[in-house]
Amino acid sequence: MSNEAAAKRITKTQNRSKLRTTVQIGMLGAVAAVLMLLEFPVPFLVPPFVKMDFSELPVLIGTFAMGPVAGVLIELVKNLLNLVLNGTTTAGIGELSNFVIGCAFVVPAGLIYKKNKSKKNALIGMSVGTVFMAAMGCLSNAFVMFPLYSTLMGIPMEQFIAMGTAINPAVDNMVTFIILCMVPFNLMKGIVISLITLFLYKRLRVLLKGE
Repeated sequence: MSNEAAAKRITKTQNRSKLRTTVQIGMLGAVAAVLMLLEFPVPFLVPPFVKMDFSELPVLIGTFAMGPVAGVLIELVKNLLNLVLNGTTTAGIGELSNFVIGCAFVVPAGLIYKKNKSKKNALIGMSVGTVFMAAMGCLSNAFVMFPLYSTLMGIPMEQFIAMGTAINPAVDNMVTFIILCMVPFNLMKGIVISLITLFLYKRLRVLLKGE
């Protein structure tokens, strides 16, 4: 085989791989968007406007299969599709928050798993990702998302706090609201998604990687 023919073959293989990755990102983003529609409240932990869903599941699986950059793109596709399918009741702030916090979960997990693709590293990655997600949830909600939502929607911050107090009497300001409501919620979400991913990933990896 000549060098020119070999180069063409390599280029063709690379293009096919890029196309396959693009298709997989789109498909996983679409699945995640559908799962995002199936949200439900967790009334014992957070106010009704904060809802649980399993949309990070295909994002995390895609991140493990294709890397952190693909995970960010799947997260982006998910939230853009959700805006198209479901619209927004939060002036886009909820979707922005979901994107930022979701990336805080899958990117650390993907980076750690990428170094050594083992079950142990997957567990470590998801554990670190869960902690990062809870931490990013604290920072983004306290300093950006809730203040921005309050300003744009004309809802006093005291109203959010009151919703938290109704669930946990120890909530009396935004700091305690974040620590006692949002942190446990994000930790629970990360743990649940991690456990499901751990159960499903090996079964889906063959399909994702074409092995």
